[in-house]
Amino acid sequence: MPSVPPGVPPASASPPPSSGAPAALRHKAAQALRRVARDVAHDLTTPAKPPPLAHSARRWSRRLPYFFVFVLTAILLPVTGTGLTADYGLHPAVSVLLATAQVAPLLLAVNRPLQAWWIIFLADVVGGFTLLSVAPNEYRSWPWTPMVIIGYLPLSLFLGLRERRRTLATIWLLTGAAGTLFELISQDRSDGSPVLLFVLSGVLLLLGGTLRERHDVQRRLAEVETISEAERARRTLLEERARIARELHDVVAHHMSVITVQADSAPYRIEGLPPRASEEFGTIAATARESLTEMRRLLGVLRSDGGGDGAGDPERAPQPGLARVPQLVEATLRAGVPVEWDISDAVTRLGLLSPAVELSAYRIVQEALANVVRHAPGATTRVSLTTTGSHLGVLVINYAPAQVASAPLETTGTGHGLVGMRERVRLVGGTVDIGPLPDGGFRVAARLPLDPPESGHDSATGATANAPDASSGTPES
Repeated sequence: MPSVPPGVPPASASPPPSSGAPAALRHKAAQALRRVARDVAHDLTTPAKPPPLAHSARRWSRRLPYFFVFVLTAILLPVTGTGLTADYGLHPAVSVLLATAQVAPLLLAVNRPLQAWWIIFLADVVGGFTLLSVAPNEYRSWPWTPMVIIGYLPLSLFLGLRERRRTLATIWLLTGAAGTLFELISQDRSDGSPVLLFVLSGVLLLLGGTLRERHDVQRRLAEVETISEAERARRTLLEERARIARELHDVVAHHMSVITVQADSAPYRIEGLPPRASEEFGTIAATARESLTEMRRLLGVLRSDGGGDGAGDPERAPQPGLARVPQLVEATLRAGVPVEWDISDAVTRLGLLSPAVELSAYRIVQEALANVVRHAPGATTRVSLTTTGSHLGVLVINYAPAQVASAPLETTGTGHGLVGMRERVRLVGGTVDIGPLPDGGFRVAARLPLDPPESGHDSATGATANAPDASSGTPES
């Protein structure tokens, strides 16, 4: 026989039966029952959200449930008391107490239906046991009287409009359980009222719950649409700012290139330049060249659409200025829009304007004329560019046409164009007024400084840039 080391059980020995398995299962079952009981108790003691009509904008619809409950209570209370005394033969004092407990809590059904249900349900159960003292009669409904059923059904509807699914299911099951209990107590008395109340209350609980969930879905959808609209407006603003930044790159790159060339050529243009000055000019040229390289790298990211088809390559064409405004006017004329224009004063002072102001003025005129072509074809339009003192005035007005020449190409818009106008004006520290005319036309009036400030204009013009759209009732691109 082979020896077995001490402390090691023989191979043929089977492990002892686990005595702790049934105890563990009982413990888990007890935990699950306690959890269910806790959830049910929480559902039956914690009211849920207000009913859909509580948020209605119409005052009469908010007060309609209160009026209905008041009328129902005023009619049902005396009828219940009289019926318990006359039909069932209860003492008048007992009838009044039962009628008050079964009907008066309906006044709480609009705002606190769960608390009202507790009182009415217990009162109905007590009333069923009280009617056991009355001799059975085939003409007397038991355990639920007709008044009990009439009062319980609107209460079920108010519960469905307010409470959760689990709460409604618990209430429905308790209603059925109470009816079953009375059926078991006295089968010869029951006339089918427990089944009737169980079915009708379930239908109204389901109807109210469906209406509540539909209202919740509509409310959440409205919230999502509101958030989406705000995000869309924010995204539009950011996209327009990015586009303006890409266009201004050409202006800044030009000046940086001039700095680089001047700094590189300074030692050759200036005789007798000290070595330290020559070294300083070289440093300036290297710094400008490095900044220009970084700017072009960032510009490539901004202009890239990620498509990989070459469409996102950096644009090579120079940015337009006021010298190209006549081309815009001619294109608008070819589109069938009569345009009157006056830009002679501005053209004679092109050398005094900064590139940023020229670009902003050109884009404002371009967007305004595009809106006329889209939304008011055939309307007489006036374009005016004037310089007054230290500012450039940009005015585009389209008057209401005497007769509609043709249907608008677009009747709705995204608002990107107006957002871009405001951002460009804000960028150079100017002001803009956009809105409809009293006679039905539309006006865009901008005032741009000839020499935009280097900084500090954001706070001064932020209100203008973020002001509400004055043309909310007019189509915009």
